[in-house]
Amino acid sequence: MGNEFNRRKGRGVAKFLVLGILFIAVVGLATQFLWNALIPELFHGPVITFWQALGLLLLGKLLFGWHNHHRSWGDKWNRNREWKTRIKERMSHMTPEEQAKMREHFRNRCGRGFNSWYRNGWDACEPEDQEKPTKKED
Repeated sequence: MGNEFNRRKGRGVAKFLVLGILFIAVVGLATQFLWNALIPELFHGPVITFWQALGLLLLGKLLFGWHNHHRSWGDKWNRNREWKTRIKERMSHMTPEEQAKMREHFRNRCGRGFNSWYRNGWDACEPEDQEKPTKKED
């Protein structure tokens, strides 16, 4: 049983390595192609090889950082939760009438979320009480 687990684990590692090498090759070839298609003609720069393209990618990562300055996806979700927690805390101190008024304000301001904007366009995020400009007819 342990031997079968080790075989599956070995296949997973091999699959990860092959996909990693394939990804690096594709990104390197794409960089080389784009550089050679644009830079020599636009800026009279040199034509580069595959290995030089990989070196440029590594240099860019070293200079500009890895993975969005060490922010994780968890940070994004935590910030979203913090915002929701603040809103819930503010609403807990309001009377039911104030809560209803605030909900109505948000509905008038931004519709009912992304789907409302997607169906109705940007007009869904404008307050309804504002006058919209009319087109002048000649």
